[in-house]
Amino acid sequence: MSDFSDLDAVTAAIESGAGLPEVVRAAAKTLEASLAVSDAWGATLAVAARSPAEERTLLSGGEGVSSVPLRVADTVVGALHIRSRRQPGASMRRLLATMIASEVERIRAPERVSESAAADFLRAVLGRELSDREALLARAKELSLEVEGGASMIVARAHPQALTDDGWRGRVRAVAERGARASMNRSIAALSEREGVLAAEVLVLVPGGDEAVAAKAADGVLREMQASLPGYTFALGRSRIAEDPAHLPRAASEALLAANVAQGGGDGVALAFEQTGAYRLLLSAMSENPAELQRFYAETVEPLVAYDEQYETELVRTLDAFLEADGNVAGTAQRLFTHRHTIYYRLERIRELSGHDVGSSDGREKLSLGLKAMRVLGIPFAGGPASEVGAEGGRVPRRSGRGA
Repeated sequence: MSDFSDLDAVTAAIESGAGLPEVVRAAAKTLEASLAVSDAWGATLAVAARSPAEERTLLSGGEGVSSVPLRVADTVVGALHIRSRRQPGASMRRLLATMIASEVERIRAPERVSESAAADFLRAVLGRELSDREALLARAKELSLEVEGGASMIVARAHPQALTDDGWRGRVRAVAERGARASMNRSIAALSEREGVLAAEVLVLVPGGDEAVAAKAADGVLREMQASLPGYTFALGRSRIAEDPAHLPRAASEALLAANVAQGGGDGVALAFEQTGAYRLLLSAMSENPAELQRFYAETVEPLVAYDEQYETELVRTLDAFLEADGNVAGTAQRLFTHRHTIYYRLERIRELSGHDVGSSDGREKLSLGLKAMRVLGIPFAGGPASEVGAEGGRVPRRSGRGA
């Protein structure tokens, strides 16, 4: 690199306030290198690597990695780790280090919260174990968290689409945390470790009562996961601002509900609680009486889910598309790229298995609420094949077994 104009992308990222991860990605592209930035305590703040293996090499100081101290005046605020086929010139490296050091100093927190302490606090919030305002504030103070002025919660999920290493969940947590800290340096993150969750589910607390900052932090989390975790699928939910710290458990439930709804919308979906529409009405049921919600799901949609899982059909997706098409069979067939006679057959199977007729307003209402309960509970659709035996003739034959 011979021309300092090559730094335009880096300066643009700094001037736009995009955050340290974007600055480091721009610098990596400029240098045609892999980069990582750690703070003075050794915690990773940003990574721009070609692969997870490259990232591990960078962070462990492996072969070909050089480290440059990041200084602001006489204070070392962190380190820049570089791995490149050709090292940049001394002047360029010093200039980049100075620019990145200024970003690190801008987001640097005076004290660090230990990962285990953050995890204990966030799991207690999600589990509603901290219902007393003074107890919650005392725990937050121990962690140097300023939540008196408000805070919001984010639930971020990532699931690998192929086999990966044993530490992938911890890596997802670290990626989500640095994405949030690019906007709010006091943000903390922890794995939820809820039973039955196959994805890596990360809880993120974003201090502050500014809605714009909370939204930016959520965008940063999703953007950082998409950039740092290739081959994963993602879903993210964000709560409203909890202006009273005592409402943080409610905020955690809001973020969880939004993440569950987002998960049903496809890969890379991020939803704020306000965007969940009618699902918001089920928040109290999810938080206070999940067993009743589970029973309603069992009485409506669960037989369809079980059938889809057993026979690799798509009854649940067909029901969802049918309701989205306002009960129009032709519209449903168009949405699913399937013959309308196949849709008629599936709707009949839905009636037989669930006991609810989509031809009646009462049946459609109950099945619609059943689908909402399914999403609120975080139950994913079972994936069926692109086509079914018999579909090409406009009819899918009955199969032996459950519901046949």
